[in-house]
Amino acid sequence: MIDHLDHLVLTTSAEEATTHFYVNVLGMTLETFGAGRKAFRFGNQKINLHIRGHEVEPKAHLPVPGSLDLCFIAAVPLDQVIQKLGSNSVKIEQGPVERTGALGKIRSVYVRDPELNLIEISEYLPAN
Repeated sequence: MIDHLDHLVLTTSAEEATTHFYVNVLGMTLETFGAGRKAFRFGNQKINLHIRGHEVEPKAHLPVPGSLDLCFIAAVPLDQVIQKLGSNSVKIEQGPVERTGALGKIRSVYVRDPELNLIEISEYLPAN
């Protein structure tokens, strides 16, 4: 019944810091749509941004900053991701570690965005 994820919504109380992290650190594209709404686009997906206290209806039952746990598959080797995170003073909380993704084994690092959402950035490992 479900084919893929189109977008998700991230609630923030720190719009500038969050925008910097997703655009300048993770390399997503900032998009403005509708009545001045913002989103971070990557691949065929996007993250819509809601500002805490000014969420767009309908919204999640309890939209709060810092409640997301997301895994992104990197478009470049994970070692390049680690280097980019370091050059932006983003602390790696854990990793690299081996995990299981939707399509198989992945190698991941874990960081926090400005709202303390857990962000896993991964690369798929070759099949044995």
